[in-house]
Amino acid sequence: MSPDLPPVVPSVTAELVGALPPRLRKRLDAGVTKLVARPAVRDGDTVRIAVDDDTDLVLHAPGGAVTRADAIRCGCLLAPDCLHRAAAASAAPVADEAPAGDPEKPETPDEPETAPAAEAEDDAANAGRRAAARAVSDAAAAVLEAGTDGAGAVLQAELLHAAHTARLAGLPRLSAAAVAVVTGVRAARSGDPGYRLTDLAGALAGVLGVAHRLPHATGPELTGLRGTARQPYRPDGSLRLYGLFSEPVLTATGYAGAVTWTADAEGRLYTVSDVAPGGPARATGAADRAVRIGDTSLTHRELSRAGLAVSGATVSPTGRLGAGAGVRAVRASGVAWRAEPLDRLWAEPAAEQVSRALNGGRDLLFLEVTPIGAVRETAGDCLLADCDGLSVLLTTAHDDPSLPCRENLRLLAAAGRGRLRIVARLVPGPFPRALLLAAEHPADPDARVDLGLDRLQHADLPGGVVAPPDRALPAGDEAPLHLLRRRVHQAVSGGRRVLAFAGDRPGDGARLRRAGLATAGDLLDDLHAAAADRSRDVFGRLLPADTDRFGRSWLAAAVYTDAVERALCADAWGATATGAGDARPPATPIH
Repeated sequence: MSPDLPPVVPSVTAELVGALPPRLRKRLDAGVTKLVARPAVRDGDTVRIAVDDDTDLVLHAPGGAVTRADAIRCGCLLAPDCLHRAAAASAAPVADEAPAGDPEKPETPDEPETAPAAEAEDDAANAGRRAAARAVSDAAAAVLEAGTDGAGAVLQAELLHAAHTARLAGLPRLSAAAVAVVTGVRAARSGDPGYRLTDLAGALAGVLGVAHRLPHATGPELTGLRGTARQPYRPDGSLRLYGLFSEPVLTATGYAGAVTWTADAEGRLYTVSDVAPGGPARATGAADRAVRIGDTSLTHRELSRAGLAVSGATVSPTGRLGAGAGVRAVRASGVAWRAEPLDRLWAEPAAEQVSRALNGGRDLLFLEVTPIGAVRETAGDCLLADCDGLSVLLTTAHDDPSLPCRENLRLLAAAGRGRLRIVARLVPGPFPRALLLAAEHPADPDARVDLGLDRLQHADLPGGVVAPPDRALPAGDEAPLHLLRRRVHQAVSGGRRVLAFAGDRPGDGARLRRAGLATAGDLLDDLHAAAADRSRDVFGRLLPADTDRFGRSWLAAAVYTDAVERALCADAWGATATGAGDARPPATPIH
């Protein structure tokens, strides 16, 4: 995936790849690799790539995204059915498609539907949704079967085509989940530093889980599984907001910018965002852009420390402030974190905040900690801190070297001051862990540092000296859930064949059962059995693998692992999480 290319909507990629003859499909992955090595030159809405000395490939992206197949043009002799156009679409980030209308016919006052007609049309719509869910499930299972190592551009395009079909069928949540899988696969195959295997495993479990539940869901559950194409904004009258902090946004899909968090007098959180196609430079630059709300000239960096008075406010269900024509906003005074009304955010016990996050609420944590020092991890140094007797690991939110996150964390670990208020984002796991987003200034508790945007200096430290990390991670007893988690993740990377060839390590299932995780042992055995299950024809030749069975077994193991990890996370923080435990996965089949 190349961040230099404009995002391309899924339907365009699916169309261009689908039009290739079989001989060119076999060469598509090599074509993508060759194309991303060529320089891309942007001129306004147009990106031009020199395929060779005599041939140019041009992508036209009005509004920032390629939305039509004919917006990708190539000057080679085989165009328009050439490899270059499909390779460009396959190398580009995936863009959001315009929301599709629900296929169900709306009622009209002039010509009301008869009951039989309405019922027949509803049945047809439900059948279309079931077919779309099956198509997404099959395509996602094929990606899982191949693993990131084998899920090339053709398999990605098939999943994008299924995602487009799901959107047309009125299933935006399933469509978005499928696109997230493609994005993760591309990040893995391109060596993107922002790629996380855990995130891709979660995306695959998400898309397979939604596809699994949709055919059997009714009522409110069906509504939730269908999702909404765009978040609705509701009127919220007048608001008096106080800036909390700003954080950079830098995604694997090629989007970047900044989000500023604010709170009202009751502690409700609201956000103002500026996110668009771009890279690290846009993430850092967006902090000094004016916020897009009303007539205010406040930048995101200024709003994080000031306040805002808004009239005619509109707010999304997640707290994002709308910027419609009727919204008015002017600058107001801000307050320190230790002053009201922001002070109350840190009054809630950490365990209660974690419980809310694990049960579907916001994942921000407002903690008061005492830094202990830096400790070593494989991915880099992290900050070990004491939070009311609980040892918490604080890690960086972004690893991109153009952002100051890692250096700021290292300096903060060496600051040596006492109690420190921070804002962090929960990372579920068996040990208390969170991503560090903002903190009080080491030398001035009335000031704050946005750790992804502001840059601490050695002079900011009371002692002015930074000591290297000299601590190892604290030891602790961990349930052997990693024996199952490892196999779940190995399947995502290497596909079914890795588990089929590896076989179960002797004693793994027994060890899980001795630890009280009997279901985990059964799921591990079933996962290996599904991976190794290959039938032969009458001539002894291997038949294609049953991707449906392997997908069901993997999904059951992934859902169970997530549930137990949530329980372990809650236990580590002294919190509570619903829906966790050694419960068996649903018995109904995926389809």
